[in-house]
Amino acid sequence: MKKLLRSIDPIMNGLLKKEYLRQKGCIELIASENFTLSATMEVLGSVLTNKYSEGRPHKRYYGGNQYIDQIEELCQTRALDLYKLDKDKWSVNVQPLSGCNANLAAYSAVLKPHDRILGLSLHAGGHLSHGFYTGRNKVSTTSVFYESMHYGLKENGFINYKELETKAKEYYPNLIIAGGSAYPRDWDYNKIQEISKSIGAYFMMDMSHISGLVATGHQNNPFNYADIITTTTHKTLRGPRSGMIFSKNEDGLSQKINQAVFPGLQGGPHNNQIGALAVQLYMAAQPDFKEYIGQVCKNAIVMSNELTRLGYKLSTDGTDNHLILIDLKPQKITGSKVELICDEVNITLNKNAVIGDKNPMNPGGVRIGTPAMTTRGATEDDFIKIVNYFDAAVKLGQEIQLKSGPKLADFKKVLHSTEYKVKLERLGDEIEAWVSSFEFY
Repeated sequence: MKKLLRSIDPIMNGLLKKEYLRQKGCIELIASENFTLSATMEVLGSVLTNKYSEGRPHKRYYGGNQYIDQIEELCQTRALDLYKLDKDKWSVNVQPLSGCNANLAAYSAVLKPHDRILGLSLHAGGHLSHGFYTGRNKVSTTSVFYESMHYGLKENGFINYKELETKAKEYYPNLIIAGGSAYPRDWDYNKIQEISKSIGAYFMMDMSHISGLVATGHQNNPFNYADIITTTTHKTLRGPRSGMIFSKNEDGLSQKINQAVFPGLQGGPHNNQIGALAVQLYMAAQPDFKEYIGQVCKNAIVMSNELTRLGYKLSTDGTDNHLILIDLKPQKITGSKVELICDEVNITLNKNAVIGDKNPMNPGGVRIGTPAMTTRGATEDDFIKIVNYFDAAVKLGQEIQLKSGPKLADFKKVLHSTEYKVKLERLGDEIEAWVSSFEFY
């Protein structure tokens, strides 16, 4: 039982070491990623992994759960306390294995198959789990079980609340969803609540990306307006990879959600995740976490200003939160190519659809964020340097595209050619040496 990984599986041990070095030596700009604390990972790798505990605290299908019950209840209490919620008015389920699981459980709690939902379009910065289909192809399971309609953005990149209201009154959805994965501004929850009430729909907010900012008051508070609030826990909240569902204690809503999670969609919860989440919820309630989120927002503003100075087009011309959506059409290079070139030089980000894109798999932009590098100690001046490294990568990509032409397959061939090996290694080595000096495990 006590044998270490390096002695029983050197292959996996080697891969873990490589991933450790990759994370340490890369500028991490993926807006949905972060570096959780060592204390959180300590619980993730603990004896909690071993315990099976189907059911709810004090209502389990297995024995030996007396301490698991205390851990789950501690996690619930800390979640409610972090968001300053009255336990008589709100409940929270901390068993969802992920954000998508949390969303599907929330849907199944309040909807029947083929009921209607209305959420932000994936092309406009929404999320797959809010429904997505192309023609007759229902890409998201949400769109298989429910009839999904979407609202979008105005030309300036902001939410089109007028369109949301028009579609709600034409379509009469049973559930209206706010929240997204690539929207750089805050939300008008009061407006969405008014629309929801006018048609008798539930209002759900998926705050996965901004849960840390909501906790510290750096974004509007959806708890004053929504009926259900879901979230992941590993993005700006900086916890383990899991999910939570908050719900009002009205009309049996919390009981329906508990039933939807188990036995509806899941079996035994991952107690190591719940324990690790409890640790991070405690840490998020400390003053230094508010300072951290404040720095995340400052860094995002500095990044957006520097990108604008260098001639990049930003969705909504800036940001109110932790992420920035860059439209690369003026640079005449796709998000897919920029993601590839950045990977080669130790910058990690993701391609992303922007206004005007038709195919999210071949998008015209990239999404970047500040939480992960802020966790490692980067401040405003560091993010100016990061933007300039990003700009150098884009310019190198433009140079490669001049030789390769527009096709991605040809771009990859030139990218990996001997001709560009030295240029890529020179920039990549410089970035790796610089970023490796920041705090890491």
